[in-house]
Amino acid sequence: MAEIMKPMDIEKRSFEIITELLGERKLDPENELVIKRVIHTTADFDYADNLVFSQHAVRVGIEALRSGCDIVTDTQMARSGINKTVLEKLGGQVHCYMSDPDVAAEAKARGITRATVSMEKAARADKPLIFAIGNAPTALIRLRELAQEGKVKPALVIGVPVGFVNVVESKEEIIASGLPHIVARGRKGGSNVAAAIVNALLYQITR
Repeated sequence: MAEIMKPMDIEKRSFEIITELLGERKLDPENELVIKRVIHTTADFDYADNLVFSQHAVRVGIEALRSGCDIVTDTQMARSGINKTVLEKLGGQVHCYMSDPDVAAEAKARGITRATVSMEKAARADKPLIFAIGNAPTALIRLRELAQEGKVKPALVIGVPVGFVNVVESKEEIIASGLPHIVARGRKGGSNVAAAIVNALLYQITR
């Protein structure tokens, strides 16, 4: 029979089970909590191997969040999944420009994706940004281009789009770009993974 448990007890027990199932596998201590939260979100242990971190990416992300940076997502789902209460206490906000009328109109006029235009709009922000991309590889591609052009300097790129078209390639471009990054190599990912990574960083500040 299923046991009735409090939410925090469920999460605590879930992480204990994840640790047990990882067995002798040793994770990098700096990245461990991010990896385990993604596994907790997805029940997919492939992320123990798939997640790629640039040097001290977790530390870089935490420092940016402590400094009150904003987060830009490529889906409303990712935006909804991020703990905005914690983020706002640190002075940050979450933005998703995909549904903005000006973004939609410009994308239609230029014959390009909204994700591309939303990255261009984000690049005009006047404060540090973490990009959490869980759906659109075109967002990652344009973000890399904007960084190369000197139009944006992301504090961290969370690159975890899911799918089959340009997904693998866009992630590899971010890994090779030199930008601070946490990337889910391969086809797996999603908005829930992007939000889970952001929350894993936030919770290391507040818990």
